[in-house]
Amino acid sequence: MPEQDDAESPESARVRATRGVAGRTVLIAGATSASGRAVARALLDAGARVVVVGSDEGRLRHLEAELPGVLGEHADLTDGDDVLELSMRVHARVGDLDGVIHLVGGWRGGGGIMGQTEEDYRVLDRSFTALRYVSRAFWQDLITSTAGRIAIVSSVTVDAPTTGNANYAAVKAASESWMRSLANGFAPRPVDSAGARQPLEPGGGAAVVFRVRSLAGLEDRLAASVVDLWDADAAELNGRVEVLAPPA
Repeated sequence: MPEQDDAESPESARVRATRGVAGRTVLIAGATSASGRAVARALLDAGARVVVVGSDEGRLRHLEAELPGVLGEHADLTDGDDVLELSMRVHARVGDLDGVIHLVGGWRGGGGIMGQTEEDYRVLDRSFTALRYVSRAFWQDLITSTAGRIAIVSSVTVDAPTTGNANYAAVKAASESWMRSLANGFAPRPVDSAGARQPLEPGGGAAVVFRVRSLAGLEDRLAASVVDLWDADAAELNGRVEVLAPPA
């Protein structure tokens, strides 16, 4: 019987090389929340280099003291110039990113359609504005990384909006639409002679949406799911919408 060839194929080697978050550099936008702290801790424990970004200087410094090893950056992510300066500082400190976890959010509801005030909408829209600025600022990093990942936290209300959460659901829906556009940018697939799209290659980038009803009590579940983003192939992840629910 001929000896079995145990040599690893180039494709298998490439997949293995892109697995795991250890050694990757990940930026968390809106990192001073409870979910941001949980995600930062989980990424550090998994061996990642973590950049935490917040708009409150005091809370940011407290986070740096709580989690030695994170790199704090103060920025207003709703200001395009501030985000551009942030990207220059991050690149000078750590080089290119392999991931962006967008946790800028907030909640405001109202009584029916007439209760959906312009003030509330402008507050909620800050998360979508920040997502657009941050993803553009670090897009080149993500598409050139061997395992670029970007993820946001959205809401199950996107599929079931009510009159009382119309502003909130509309902003989350816009954010999910933006993420689908990023997913499309991650997945340019060649067309063969018959005009058919070819399968995605392993490695590469992925845009993922996590939906929740509420993040309260799901911080550790979210953190574990973020770490897991680097344990799956981009082709399996890209464009995924995953609902995170409390344990049964």
